[in-house]
Amino acid sequence: MSELKGKILAGKILLEPMAAEEKTTSGIIIPDSAKEKPQVAKVVMVGDSKKDEPMEVKVGDTVYYGKYAGAELNIDGSDYLLISQSDVLYIA
Repeated sequence: MSELKGKILAGKILLEPMAAEEKTTSGIIIPDSAKEKPQVAKVVMVGDSKKDEPMEVKVGDTVYYGKYAGAELNIDGSDYLLISQSDVLYIA
């Protein structure tokens, strides 16, 4: 991944979604039609804190987010997800 240029607005987080599982723990291969969109991602960029909400995530964190959260973006040929910090459910 190359260094991204640009700025994220206050309270927003840019995520790089992790790949969906290819097979189950028992070894069954999951076809593309049955794969669910992963809800786990790595934080790539963070915006500044809002005045009433401090920024709790940092670059490099792994986060779990809501199923319908954010907007999908394609920047320099890579897929990202832009969400609000309030859409983060868990920081791993």
